[in-house]
Amino acid sequence: MIDVFEEHRPVLRAVAYRMLGSHTDAEDIVQDAWPKWEKAAAAEEITSPRAFLVTIVTRLSLDRLRSAASRHEDYTGSWLPEPSTEDDGVPFADGDPGRLAALRDSVSLGMLVLLESLSPLERAAYVLREAFGFSHAEIGEALDRTEATVRQLVRRARAHVTEHRPRFSADTARRREATERFMVASLNGDLAALLEVLAPDVTVVTDTGGRVKGNLRPITGGDKVARVFHKTAPDIPAGTVVVYTEINGEPGALAVLDGEPYATFVCDVDGDGRIVRILATANPGKLGGVRAP
Repeated sequence: MIDVFEEHRPVLRAVAYRMLGSHTDAEDIVQDAWPKWEKAAAAEEITSPRAFLVTIVTRLSLDRLRSAASRHEDYTGSWLPEPSTEDDGVPFADGDPGRLAALRDSVSLGMLVLLESLSPLERAAYVLREAFGFSHAEIGEALDRTEATVRQLVRRARAHVTEHRPRFSADTARRREATERFMVASLNGDLAALLEVLAPDVTVVTDTGGRVKGNLRPITGGDKVARVFHKTAPDIPAGTVVVYTEINGEPGALAVLDGEPYATFVCDVDGDGRIVRILATANPGKLGGVRAP
Protein backbone atom coordinates (compact mmCIF):
# COMPACT_ATOMS: atom_id res chain seq x y z
CA MET A 1 0.00 0.00 0.00
CA ILE A 2 2.69 2.47 0.99
CA ASP A 3 4.91 1.29 -1.88
CA VAL A 4 2.20 2.21 -4.38
CA PHE A 5 1.75 5.62 -2.80
CA GLU A 6 5.50 6.33 -2.83
CA GLU A 7 5.73 5.21 -6.46
CA HIS A 8 3.24 7.91 -7.44
CA ARG A 9 4.45 10.59 -5.03
CA PRO A 10 6.46 12.54 -7.70
CA VAL A 11 3.39 12.82 -9.94
CA LEU A 12 1.16 13.83 -7.03
CA ARG A 13 3.60 16.51 -5.89
CA ALA A 14 3.99 17.77 -9.46
CA VAL A 15 0.23 18.04 -9.98
CA ALA A 16 -0.25 19.88 -6.69
CA TYR A 17 2.61 22.30 -7.40
CA ARG A 18 1.21 23.20 -10.82
CA MET A 19 -2.17 23.71 -9.23
CA LEU A 20 -0.95 25.85 -6.32
CA GLY A 21 2.42 27.36 -7.29
CA SER A 22 3.77 26.50 -3.86
CA HIS A 23 6.12 23.66 -2.93
CA THR A 24 5.10 23.92 0.70
CA ASP A 25 1.41 23.65 -0.11
CA ALA A 26 2.05 20.86 -2.61
CA GLU A 27 3.89 18.79 0.00
CA ASP A 28 1.07 19.39 2.49
CA ILE A 29 -1.47 18.21 -0.07
CA VAL A 30 0.46 15.00 -0.74
CA GLN A 31 0.69 14.33 3.00
CA ASP A 32 -3.05 14.93 3.36
CA ALA A 33 -3.70 12.48 0.52
CA TRP A 34 -2.04 9.55 2.34
CA PRO A 35 -4.75 8.81 4.96
CA LYS A 36 -7.45 9.05 2.27
CA TRP A 37 -5.53 6.61 0.08
CA GLU A 38 -4.82 4.29 3.03
CA LYS A 39 -8.48 4.12 3.97
CA ALA A 40 -9.72 3.61 0.41
CA ALA A 41 -7.07 1.03 -0.51
CA ALA A 42 -7.90 -1.02 2.58
CA ALA A 43 -11.61 -1.04 1.75
CA GLU A 44 -11.61 -1.80 -1.99
CA GLU A 45 -9.52 -2.94 -4.92
CA ILE A 46 -8.42 0.10 -6.89
CA THR A 47 -7.84 -0.66 -10.57
CA SER A 48 -5.90 2.53 -11.38
CA PRO A 49 -3.97 3.80 -8.35
CA ARG A 50 -2.46 6.70 -10.36
CA ALA A 51 -5.85 8.04 -11.44
CA PHE A 52 -7.32 7.50 -7.97
CA LEU A 53 -4.47 9.28 -6.21
CA VAL A 54 -4.45 12.17 -8.68
CA THR A 55 -8.20 12.55 -8.09
CA ILE A 56 -7.58 12.87 -4.34
CA VAL A 57 -4.77 15.39 -4.84
CA THR A 58 -6.75 17.40 -7.40
CA ARG A 59 -9.72 17.76 -5.09
CA LEU A 60 -7.55 18.71 -2.13
CA SER A 61 -5.70 21.21 -4.32
CA LEU A 62 -8.96 22.76 -5.50
CA ASP A 63 -10.02 23.33 -1.89
CA ARG A 64 -6.62 24.89 -1.12
CA LEU A 65 -6.71 26.96 -4.31
CA ARG A 66 -10.07 28.50 -3.47
CA SER A 67 -8.87 29.52 -0.01
CA ALA A 68 -5.57 30.74 -1.48
CA ALA A 69 -7.41 33.33 -3.56
CA SER A 70 -8.33 35.25 -0.42
CA ARG A 71 -4.79 34.85 0.96
CA HIS A 72 -3.35 36.36 -2.21
CA GLU A 73 -5.64 39.36 -1.78
CA ASP A 74 -4.11 39.98 1.65
CA TYR A 75 -0.55 39.37 0.44
CA THR A 76 1.86 42.28 0.77
CA GLY A 77 2.97 43.38 -2.69
CA SER A 78 3.10 41.27 -5.85
CA TRP A 79 2.56 37.52 -5.53
CA LEU A 80 4.67 35.08 -7.57
CA PRO A 81 4.86 31.27 -7.47
CA GLU A 82 7.66 29.68 -5.48
CA PRO A 83 10.68 29.11 -7.75
CA SER A 84 12.69 25.90 -7.83
CA THR A 85 16.06 24.78 -9.13
CA GLU A 86 15.12 21.10 -8.72
CA ASP A 87 13.72 18.77 -11.38
CA ASP A 88 10.36 17.49 -10.10
CA GLY A 89 11.28 14.07 -11.48
CA VAL A 90 7.97 13.04 -13.00
CA PRO A 91 8.56 9.81 -14.92
CA PHE A 92 7.10 9.15 -18.36
CA ALA A 93 7.72 5.59 -19.45
CA ASP A 94 6.88 6.26 -23.08
CA GLY A 95 9.41 9.09 -23.34
CA ASP A 96 7.02 11.02 -25.60
CA PRO A 97 8.94 14.22 -26.56
CA GLY A 98 5.72 16.20 -26.92
CA ARG A 99 4.48 15.16 -23.50
CA LEU A 100 7.85 15.86 -21.92
CA ALA A 101 7.90 19.33 -23.51
CA ALA A 102 4.38 20.05 -22.27
CA LEU A 103 5.28 18.89 -18.78
CA ARG A 104 8.37 21.11 -18.74
CA ASP A 105 6.46 24.11 -20.08
CA SER A 106 3.71 23.72 -17.48
CA VAL A 107 6.14 24.29 -14.60
CA SER A 108 7.76 27.49 -15.94
CA LEU A 109 7.20 30.55 -13.76
CA GLY A 110 5.59 32.40 -16.65
CA MET A 111 3.06 29.60 -17.13
CA LEU A 112 2.34 29.35 -13.39
CA VAL A 113 1.68 33.10 -13.31
CA LEU A 114 -0.65 32.72 -16.28
CA LEU A 115 -2.48 29.80 -14.67
CA GLU A 116 -3.27 32.09 -11.73
CA SER A 117 -5.67 33.98 -14.00
CA LEU A 118 -7.79 30.86 -14.67
CA SER A 119 -10.65 29.69 -12.50
CA PRO A 120 -9.76 26.80 -10.18
CA LEU A 121 -11.65 24.28 -12.34
CA GLU A 122 -10.09 25.60 -15.55
CA ARG A 123 -6.65 25.40 -14.00
CA ALA A 124 -7.17 21.82 -12.84
CA ALA A 125 -8.56 20.72 -16.21
CA TYR A 126 -5.72 22.40 -18.10
CA VAL A 127 -2.97 20.99 -15.88
CA LEU A 128 -4.31 17.44 -15.96
CA ARG A 129 -4.96 17.47 -19.70
CA GLU A 130 -2.10 19.52 -21.15
CA ALA A 131 0.71 18.65 -18.74
CA PHE A 132 -0.14 15.11 -17.65
CA GLY A 133 -2.20 13.81 -20.55
CA PHE A 134 -5.20 12.55 -18.59
CA SER A 135 -8.27 11.73 -20.62
CA HIS A 136 -11.38 13.90 -20.44
CA ALA A 137 -13.16 11.03 -18.67
CA GLU A 138 -10.43 10.76 -16.03
CA ILE A 139 -10.47 14.52 -15.47
CA GLY A 140 -14.26 14.41 -15.21
CA GLU A 141 -13.92 11.84 -12.44
CA ALA A 142 -11.37 14.01 -10.62
CA LEU A 143 -13.47 17.16 -10.92
CA ASP A 144 -16.86 15.47 -10.56
CA ARG A 145 -17.94 16.95 -13.89
CA THR A 146 -19.21 15.50 -17.16
CA GLU A 147 -16.87 14.90 -20.09
CA ALA A 148 -18.63 17.66 -22.02
CA THR A 149 -17.99 20.11 -19.20
CA VAL A 150 -14.35 19.07 -18.98
CA ARG A 151 -13.87 19.58 -22.72
CA GLN A 152 -15.32 23.07 -22.36
CA LEU A 153 -13.06 23.84 -19.38
CA VAL A 154 -9.97 22.69 -21.28
CA ARG A 155 -10.99 24.61 -24.39
CA ARG A 156 -11.51 27.85 -22.45
CA ALA A 157 -8.27 27.45 -20.52
CA ARG A 158 -6.27 26.64 -23.65
CA ALA A 159 -7.69 29.67 -25.47
CA HIS A 160 -6.84 31.93 -22.52
CA VAL A 161 -3.28 30.61 -22.29
CA THR A 162 -2.76 30.96 -26.04
CA GLU A 163 -4.07 34.52 -26.03
CA HIS A 164 -1.96 35.73 -23.12
CA ARG A 165 1.33 33.95 -23.72
CA PRO A 166 4.23 36.04 -25.04
CA ARG A 167 3.88 36.26 -28.82
CA PHE A 168 7.60 36.30 -29.47
CA SER A 169 10.01 34.32 -27.34
CA ALA A 170 13.76 33.90 -27.72
CA ASP A 171 15.49 30.54 -27.65
CA THR A 172 17.23 29.26 -24.53
CA ALA A 173 20.69 30.48 -25.52
CA ARG A 174 19.48 34.01 -26.18
CA ARG A 175 17.51 34.08 -22.93
CA ARG A 176 20.57 32.98 -21.01
CA GLU A 177 22.71 35.63 -22.68
CA ALA A 178 20.19 38.41 -22.00
CA THR A 179 19.86 37.30 -18.37
CA GLU A 180 23.62 37.45 -17.88
CA ARG A 181 23.84 40.89 -19.49
CA PHE A 182 21.06 42.16 -17.26
CA MET A 183 22.58 40.77 -14.07
CA VAL A 184 26.04 42.19 -14.82
CA ALA A 185 24.55 45.59 -15.65
CA SER A 186 22.45 45.52 -12.46
CA LEU A 187 25.39 44.62 -10.23
CA ASN A 188 27.46 47.39 -11.75
CA GLY A 189 24.63 49.92 -11.82
CA ASP A 190 25.41 50.42 -15.52
CA LEU A 191 22.50 52.51 -16.76
CA ALA A 192 23.53 52.43 -20.42
CA ALA A 193 23.88 48.64 -20.42
CA LEU A 194 20.54 48.26 -18.67
CA LEU A 195 18.79 50.43 -21.26
CA GLU A 196 20.39 48.37 -24.01
CA VAL A 197 19.19 44.99 -22.75
CA LEU A 198 15.68 46.06 -21.64
CA ALA A 199 12.79 46.36 -24.08
CA PRO A 200 10.95 49.72 -24.03
CA ASP A 201 7.83 48.06 -22.57
CA VAL A 202 9.60 45.79 -20.08
CA THR A 203 7.84 44.99 -16.80
CA VAL A 204 9.51 43.86 -13.58
CA VAL A 205 7.46 42.02 -10.95
CA THR A 206 9.16 41.60 -7.57
CA ASP A 207 7.81 39.33 -4.85
CA THR A 208 9.16 40.35 -1.45
CA GLY A 209 6.12 39.46 0.65
CA GLY A 210 6.89 42.69 2.48
CA ARG A 211 9.71 40.87 4.28
CA VAL A 212 12.63 42.52 2.51
CA LYS A 213 13.17 45.83 0.78
CA GLY A 214 11.84 45.94 -2.76
CA ASN A 215 9.14 47.23 -5.09
CA LEU A 216 5.67 46.20 -3.98
CA ARG A 217 4.09 46.96 -7.36
CA PRO A 218 5.11 46.00 -10.90
CA ILE A 219 7.17 48.61 -12.73
CA THR A 220 6.78 49.07 -16.47
CA GLY A 221 8.92 50.94 -18.99
CA GLY A 222 12.54 50.46 -20.03
CA ASP A 223 13.74 53.81 -18.75
CA LYS A 224 11.93 53.49 -15.42
CA VAL A 225 13.07 49.90 -14.80
CA ALA A 226 16.67 50.70 -15.78
CA ARG A 227 16.79 53.63 -13.38
CA VAL A 228 15.41 51.52 -10.53
CA PHE A 229 18.15 48.91 -10.91
CA HIS A 230 20.76 51.64 -11.44
CA LYS A 231 19.65 53.36 -8.25
CA THR A 232 19.53 50.20 -6.12
CA ALA A 233 22.92 48.81 -7.21
CA PRO A 234 24.71 50.31 -4.16
CA ASP A 235 22.24 48.46 -1.90
CA ILE A 236 23.30 45.02 -3.16
CA PRO A 237 24.98 43.23 -0.21
CA ALA A 238 28.75 43.11 -0.39
CA GLY A 239 29.93 39.63 -1.29
CA THR A 240 26.93 38.85 -3.48
CA VAL A 241 27.69 36.27 -6.16
CA VAL A 242 25.45 35.66 -9.17
CA VAL A 243 24.93 32.04 -10.17
CA TYR A 244 23.32 31.17 -13.50
CA THR A 245 21.20 28.05 -13.45
CA GLU A 246 17.82 26.69 -14.49
CA ILE A 247 14.86 27.92 -12.49
CA ASN A 248 11.68 25.98 -13.12
CA GLY A 249 13.29 24.59 -16.25
CA GLU A 250 14.23 28.00 -17.67
CA PRO A 251 17.44 30.04 -17.76
CA GLY A 252 17.62 32.09 -14.59
CA ALA A 253 19.92 33.70 -12.07
CA LEU A 254 20.41 33.45 -8.33
CA ALA A 255 21.76 36.20 -6.12
CA VAL A 256 23.81 34.29 -3.54
CA LEU A 257 25.37 35.51 -0.30
CA ASP A 258 27.53 33.23 1.86
CA GLY A 259 26.39 30.25 -0.18
CA GLU A 260 22.66 30.93 0.32
CA PRO A 261 20.37 32.31 -2.43
CA TYR A 262 18.45 35.40 -1.39
CA ALA A 263 16.79 36.28 -4.71
CA THR A 264 15.95 34.65 -8.03
CA PHE A 265 15.51 36.24 -11.45
CA VAL A 266 13.79 34.81 -14.53
CA CYS A 267 13.64 36.93 -17.68
CA ASP A 268 11.30 36.67 -20.67
CA VAL A 269 13.12 37.74 -23.80
CA ASP A 270 11.80 38.77 -27.21
CA GLY A 271 13.10 37.70 -30.60
CA ASP A 272 15.55 40.60 -30.64
CA GLY A 273 17.21 39.47 -27.42
CA ARG A 274 15.71 42.22 -25.26
CA ILE A 275 14.07 41.52 -21.91
CA VAL A 276 10.31 42.08 -21.87
CA ARG A 277 9.56 40.81 -18.35
CA ILE A 278 11.54 40.10 -15.18
CA LEU A 279 10.10 37.90 -12.44
CA ALA A 280 12.13 38.45 -9.27
CA THR A 281 11.50 36.53 -6.05
CA ALA A 282 13.11 37.81 -2.86
CA ASN A 283 10.63 36.64 -0.22
CA PRO A 284 12.79 34.40 2.03
CA GLY A 285 9.79 32.18 2.70
CA LYS A 286 9.56 31.25 -0.97
CA LEU A 287 13.15 30.18 -1.58
CA GLY A 288 13.06 26.78 0.08
CA GLY A 289 13.16 25.02 -3.30
CA VAL A 290 16.18 27.01 -4.52
CA ARG A 291 19.73 25.67 -4.25
CA ALA A 292 22.96 27.26 -5.42
CA PRO A 293 24.87 24.76 -7.60
